[in-house]
Amino acid sequence: MPMFLPRFTIDQPSTLGEASRLLREYGEDGCVYAGGTELLLAMKKGGLRYGHLVDIKTVPGLDAVAQQDGAVRIGALATHMALERSSLVRSKLPIFAQVEARVANPRVRASGTLGGNLCFGEPHSDPATLLLCLEPTLRVTGADGSREVPLPVFMVGPYEVALEPGELLESVTVPLLGAHQRAAYRKFQLHEYPMLGLALVLDLDQRGAVTTSARVAIGSVSPTPRRSEAAEALLVGERGAVRGRLDEAANALADDADLLDDHEGSAEYKRHLIGVFLKQAFEEATADTSAASGGRGS
Repeated sequence: MPMFLPRFTIDQPSTLGEASRLLREYGEDGCVYAGGTELLLAMKKGGLRYGHLVDIKTVPGLDAVAQQDGAVRIGALATHMALERSSLVRSKLPIFAQVEARVANPRVRASGTLGGNLCFGEPHSDPATLLLCLEPTLRVTGADGSREVPLPVFMVGPYEVALEPGELLESVTVPLLGAHQRAAYRKFQLHEYPMLGLALVLDLDQRGAVTTSARVAIGSVSPTPRRSEAAEALLVGERGAVRGRLDEAANALADDADLLDDHEGSAEYKRHLIGVFLKQAFEEATADTSAASGGRGS
């Protein structure tokens, strides 16, 4: 059965302040439009209906990517493909560039934006899952000014984020990994969306033999990507001891994800995959402790 977009108008503001004013004016009948890859599909399927779209692609500078005080600042309108190809991201945050290179398909990566992906609250978001472990700061702007929001606070639930009426995501600032930090990302995907994504960031001692702290997150199997404090605690210590606790850490991660049986697989199958991927990510992140920081993706 063919799908058709309902009628709507498009506004093209020149500033974020103007965009915010329009969104507050339109209320529930208005929505911000960036890449549109998720929004237009949902409108075609009848899941969402808006009379007004506020196109912020006309606001200058929202797609900029720049290094800033030990971090990379990514404008909300930077596309996945631009981040995949960015020489700055590839050199300073290689794990992020590699994950972006495997988002959906080339058509989606060419038009879909990082900001749109995060603001849609998509539970199957590879970038959001990895970013949870990279601990970025999100800058949101509205008619009353700007504020900074940590990513876990921003992600409220499935398709729900912590934006007040009229607020817009302006940028995502991602800290660079340190000399003794390693990162890895594993994902499993058969259809349009990933079935499971697992991100891991380890802080190692100078010899690379001991994990001093860890961050691990799981996506696509829970209402939003989630970290697990219990799993992270089990990943701290001497490498051999941590390796012996990986099954326990994987179970803790699965428990905190509140796994459900669905059309993509049973909860037990997903628990098995988490165990497999956590072991792979750990071995990848600790395989060469003399390598440059930044990690690898898969």
